[in-house]
Amino acid sequence: MPRSSRRVLLATSSFGAIDSTPVERIQAAGFVPVPNPYARRLTRDEVVSLLTDDVVGLIAGLEPLDRNVLEGSSLEAICRVGSGMSNVDLAAASELGIVVDSTPDGPTNAVAELTLGALLALLREIPAMDRALHEGRWDKRIGEQIDGKTALVVGYGRIGRRVGQLLNAFGAEVLAVDPQVDQSQVEVPLVSLEAGLERAHIVCVHASGESCLLGARELALLPDGAYILNPGRGGLVSEQALHEFLVHGRLAGAWLDVFDDEPYEGPLRDLSNVLLTAHVGSYTAECRVRMETQAVDLLLEALGGATASPGSIQ
Repeated sequence: MPRSSRRVLLATSSFGAIDSTPVERIQAAGFVPVPNPYARRLTRDEVVSLLTDDVVGLIAGLEPLDRNVLEGSSLEAICRVGSGMSNVDLAAASELGIVVDSTPDGPTNAVAELTLGALLALLREIPAMDRALHEGRWDKRIGEQIDGKTALVVGYGRIGRRVGQLLNAFGAEVLAVDPQVDQSQVEVPLVSLEAGLERAHIVCVHASGESCLLGARELALLPDGAYILNPGRGGLVSEQALHEFLVHGRLAGAWLDVFDDEPYEGPLRDLSNVLLTAHVGSYTAECRVRMETQAVDLLLEALGGATASPGSIQ
């Protein structure tokens, strides 16, 4: 198949929205970029319909890429924009000769900064006071500080460690949960999930995977008035259990950037002590351009295309 008729599917919903350079790189290398026509995360059926016989490359998000999807495709290479590969059947990809890569370093600072911002907003009740003042009410509220609190970071990879550093700088005692990390590799105490929850005033979830880590049993271990923050993966925190604990006052507040189903339409929208954002952890201009450019370079390298063009970002 001539390269000029070989296509690259851009599955991430906003690919190239900040800077068109990554898309131009694909074109300069002789491939045809195919944008996501739905402007959201693709379902399995949508992925299958878009992976036509001439699509050889995939710039991936979190759409399901299981064995059946991969076997029915003509893919030669996949590059995930971001970290975490739990949505890709890596064993099947290897068997099929599909090169798989990712950009795990790109979102680290963007997600960590947003996590800290959300935590400060919850502790100081910034959204509630902002709404009140916009409505003409002078509503002064006494909030809380990070300093002196115990923060549990669940998942101590790149993002989790950066969050831990920021929390430590604000005076928190930081504990970490990560069965794949050895104590000699980190400067904060590694604890079991149960032991950490029993002590934590703040829980930040930065794990990967699909299994629920914080259900009703786990949330019951927390001290009264704790805060939950999940920018990791939808499903890691039970939305139903979280709602119940917030409604009954056992938890003081929560922030979610990821959900079981997106766009989110559930009952957490009705709670004033819950911050909800639309899966925007990596959505800074700097982060998106860096990750998208790196993803294109890795994909083109795997496809045998050039990885740079005049005037491109180095």
